[in-house]
Amino acid sequence: MISRYRNSVCIFGKYMQNNLPLMLGPINYPVVNDPSQQVRNIKKHFNPKYRKERAMKFIKIELPDFDDSNEEVVQERFRSRLKRHGILPQRNWQERPVLISSTPQIFETYVVPEGDGKFSPITKAGAKQKVEFIGKKSKSYLAIRKIKSFEEDFHVKAFAEEALEIYKKAHETLAEKDEEKLLQYVTEAAFPVMTHNMEHKTIVWKFVESLEPARIVHARVTNIITKDNFFAQITVRFHTQQYLCIYDRFGRVLLGSETVKKDVLDYIVFEKHLSNTYGTWRVHGKIVPDWMTPEEIPSLTYVLPEEKEPESPTSVESVAQTVTPDSLDKKTPEATT
Repeated sequence: MISRYRNSVCIFGKYMQNNLPLMLGPINYPVVNDPSQQVRNIKKHFNPKYRKERAMKFIKIELPDFDDSNEEVVQERFRSRLKRHGILPQRNWQERPVLISSTPQIFETYVVPEGDGKFSPITKAGAKQKVEFIGKKSKSYLAIRKIKSFEEDFHVKAFAEEALEIYKKAHETLAEKDEEKLLQYVTEAAFPVMTHNMEHKTIVWKFVESLEPARIVHARVTNIITKDNFFAQITVRFHTQQYLCIYDRFGRVLLGSETVKKDVLDYIVFEKHLSNTYGTWRVHGKIVPDWMTPEEIPSLTYVLPEEKEPESPTSVESVAQTVTPDSLDKKTPEATT
């Protein structure tokens, strides 16, 4: 045990107050467990053993500064601080989010019977088309049954009327050039096809009437990536009368007319993401049969090249044109005489 030594002056004054003999005053000896002894400025432990072990108990650490925000710290300083603490720097997000809300194409395209819309069902050709149409309905019935398992309120006749309204709104929105609203009625696969080459053009489209009621001719359901991710495609036949006129940026008619209505036979494919609770039916594509007459090709406009104006001949060139070299070689009769 380390001894704690008294000051001689303090000892002498203490023993004078307690009426102790003065002969004990100059004695300088240690006193154990004496609360009155002076121990100021003594930084040593009372037990000298295990000094090294006691020193290893305390480790100086750098406490984090929670008031320092990441926005104010320079990027290099932030990286060095992470490296000092042994933390790997955060990697940049390089993956692109993928949302599959529609399929890229039409699966199992409907084969349109030749001459559809031209033959009456009373004739022989029309009756033959009806028989072939009934024979191809087996897969469509299974697909409609699958759709009804996701939509309890699905009805074929009601959907045909709903598809006609979607068809009208999609074309009206296309004429208005409202791209954000157009995506409500058109899938992401059909959007670039419908909006292609629409810049600097004015579209006038009007729906007149339906010559025949819209009807479902084809239906298919398939799964993509996973077994529970189902997409449905329904092909609807429209036989209508419409007005269509397209103007270029100069106001000239490229295609159609605003006064002449035409009969239009369309096979439009509608698609819906069945597994999505908030999925809606939208226009996905159009089927154009090979036997159908080609559409009218719009006339293109070009910038005419500048024509150079003919320059007027100079005085020297005009004299050279009037006096030919042959006339100069001929000598006049006066010169010979």
